This record gives sequence, C-alpha cells and structure tokens, in this order.
Amino acid sequence: MAGVAGRMSTVIKAKISRMLDKAEDPGETLDYSYQKQMEMLQQVKKGIADVVTAKKRLQLQAEKIQQSLPKLDAQARTAMSQGREDLARTALERKTFAQTELQGLDAQVAELETQQQQLIDKQQKLATKLEQFRTKKEVMKAQYSAAEASVKISEAASGVGEEMADVGLAMQRAADKTESMRARASAMDELDAAGAFDDVLQVGSGQDDIDKQLHELTSGAAVDDELAKMRAELNPGAAPAEQPSLDAGSTEPATEPNKTTEGNA
Repeated sequence: MAGVAGRMSTVIKAKISRMLDKAEDPGETLDYSYQKQMEMLQQVKKGIADVVTAKKRLQLQAEKIQQSLPKLDAQARTAMSQGREDLARTALERKTFAQTELQGLDAQVAELETQQQQLIDKQQKLATKLEQFRTKKEVMKAQYSAAEASVKISEAASGVGEEMADVGLAMQRAADKTESMRARASAMDELDAAGAFDDVLQVGSGQDDIDKQLHELTSGAAVDDELAKMRAELNPGAAPAEQPSLDAGSTEPATEPNKTTEGNA
C-alpha cells in the first residue's frame, strides 16, 4: 500500500504541477516577485527610520544628562563652601552616576549609528538590485509577449491552433456530407434509369410477375368480347366467333365460316 500511495502522490503532484504550469503567466509571476522585493525594501526603510528614532531619543537623553553635570558640580562646590560636606558628597555622587550613564548612552548611540549605516548600505544594494530586476522584468515580459504572439500567429497561419482545428474538422464534416449526398443522388438516378423503382411500386401494390401476366390476359379477353359484340351488332347474320379458351392456352382467333358456301346453300 505504501508503494501505491507514493505513486498516487507522485501522479497527483505531477498533474498539479502541470496545471499550475499551464495556468502560470510569466508576466504576473515577475510582477509578483517585484512587488515582494519592493515590500522588502520598504521594510528596510522602516527599519532605518526606527533606528534613527531610537538614536535621536538616546541623544536627547544624553544631552539632558550632559547639561546636568555643570549644575551638579556647582551644587557640590556651594555645599563645600558652606561646610555641608554631606550635600557636596551627594552632588558629586549624582555627577559620577550621570557621567557613567552618559558613557552608556554614548555607546548605545554609537551602536545605533553602526546599525543605521548597515541598513542604509543594505537599502542601497537592494534598491540597485530591484531597479535591475525591474528593467530585466520588463524585458522578459516583452519577450514573452512577443513569443506568445508569434506562436498564435504561427498556429493561425498553419492551422494547428485549437480554434483552427475545430474549423478544419467542421469543414471536413461538411465536405463528407456533401460527397455522401452527391453519391446518394447519383445512385438514385441510376436506379431510376434501371427501372428499379417500378418493381418497388409493383411490390408495394401487392402484385408479382404471375399476377401481372394474368391481368394482361384477362384484359385481352375482355377486349375480344367487346369486339365480338360490336361485330355481331354490325353484322346480325354472321355467326359469333369462338372465344379463346384460357384453359387451352391458345390465343389464336376462331376461323370465321365461309360466307360463299353459306350463300350457295
């Protein structure tokens, strides 16, 4: 199961990677990278501003302490002149503590100045790289747009694009249908010329070849009967002619009697 799970994971990752690669727009990716680097540059600038603010605060505090030193010294001298050695000692102790604190503040200010300079150097380097990246980004975007346009033009010219492929398939289907209709029309004309549709009509009416022949014989006999009646009406003294028998299968007309012999008798 572990092997199957690993294989499925690999297949899924490959498909996701393919989908992401298909959906990824290099121009958008480059713009996003430039935006993130701009945010980093802004953070560096903000860091420099914070360091400068902290340094200024320490410098103001150091200036305040520096201004208090002459005052403490004067107080110690005044106390000594008035015989107040205890107050003079206290003033001198405060002066010593202020000097120690001032030295610490000077060290912190110097450290902040070093950090500030380092951040300024980083800002300058990052700004230079960012400007170079921006120029390169625009060039790459222009090259990608030109390549994409070239591919689309080539696909349209060669007919290998998706839309052109659909149009080509539609035209092929239309041509196939046209050829099929032409072949059908030609076949219909050929069958009509060969009389195939007459047989179809006869089959549709329920008559076969035997029925057709019997119908023709019956129709001929009816015509012969009509002719005999007309002959009898026109020649009342003439003997009626014998009618052909369907059972004998003879179609020869009966021989009329000899009018000369009948007249002599």
